[in-house]
Amino acid sequence: MAQQHAGARDPYLVKSVVHASRLLSAFRSSGEALPLREVASRSGLPKSMAFRILYTLERCGMVEKVGENLYRSSLRPFRQKLYRLGYAAQGTDYQFSKDVSTSLERAAAAEGIELISLDNRYNPKIAQRNADILVREKVDLVIEFQTDDHVAPIVATKYREANIPLIAIEVPHPGATYFGANNYEAGLIGGRYLGRWAKQHWHSGVDEIVLVQLDRAGSLPRMRVTSMLVGMKEVFPALEPCKVTSIDGDGKLGDTFEKMRRHLRTSRARRFLVGAINDPSALGALRAFQEAGRTESCAIMGQNASPEGRAELREPGTRLVGSVAYFPEKYGEQILAVALDILHRRPVPPAVFVKHQLVTPETVNHIYPNDELMLTTV
Repeated sequence: MAQQHAGARDPYLVKSVVHASRLLSAFRSSGEALPLREVASRSGLPKSMAFRILYTLERCGMVEKVGENLYRSSLRPFRQKLYRLGYAAQGTDYQFSKDVSTSLERAAAAEGIELISLDNRYNPKIAQRNADILVREKVDLVIEFQTDDHVAPIVATKYREANIPLIAIEVPHPGATYFGANNYEAGLIGGRYLGRWAKQHWHSGVDEIVLVQLDRAGSLPRMRVTSMLVGMKEVFPALEPCKVTSIDGDGKLGDTFEKMRRHLRTSRARRFLVGAINDPSALGALRAFQEAGRTESCAIMGQNASPEGRAELREPGTRLVGSVAYFPEKYGEQILAVALDILHRRPVPPAVFVKHQLVTPETVNHIYPNDELMLTTV
């Protein structure tokens, strides 16, 4: 494609023709009418330039103006290049990962894109082997979802040396476009609510704050938990002298359960606030308190608002007081839009953040009204 060589300063390339082709490619189906701002956005051209090209193409009979500010191509839509994308999934143990994979597969099918999917199985060695496979497959771009921060530079180097663009989900990889949580913001949302909850229900204070980490994911996901602590203290300053304990639950229910169970055997605290890296960790902590007969002594905040977390939020009297939603079921369409922008050489920011929303026992049915329907149809 001519536009792929635009950055190489080809002396024979006519830039105005390249710009016109990019603009005409914005019209994806016959009869589609677009406003100027959408044409500019899809083509990656400045609005003023898009207007001048549209005006010229209209005069040439290639574009027609519909109404005040709508344009329609008079040409048959350009056939888009069929891309082959590689996707290395995090794993299938938790619903969050499954939702990301399902949404991505659905979006790729809708765009007619071939998606070569592999499973990292939450394992750094397998992630490296999968990277080698995708390099051998000579895919046009890779979407990587692997959790181990120490392996990220190794995986990223494999793709960089093969000249394959990379999008990294949730855990940053050197040189990759990051897609996922705004960890600091998500942590603040959860921490502030947990602090308000404690202030309202426990006027006499809190004895201990427990932060459940996922250490191998590195510093950026860790920010999600540390900012929860910031949020708690911001709204409830009385927490400032409170003891803070960190445990590494590896993002898993079972590991967190065992770590919290051991901690509760030695801790003399009467009231605990728990901020967890994700919902499986939050549920593991909650099960430990339940086993110890100390359920009423804790208030727990999760992250992801995953189906298992939402199910717990619906339990009467649950001490999972909230979880911050990431909406992984919408990841696919957004990630694919970023991937196509990269492949079409359009400007892409180094990080693309998802929107977050607090989910509580009081709001879960409003934010996720279809959960019960989906359960009855499975």
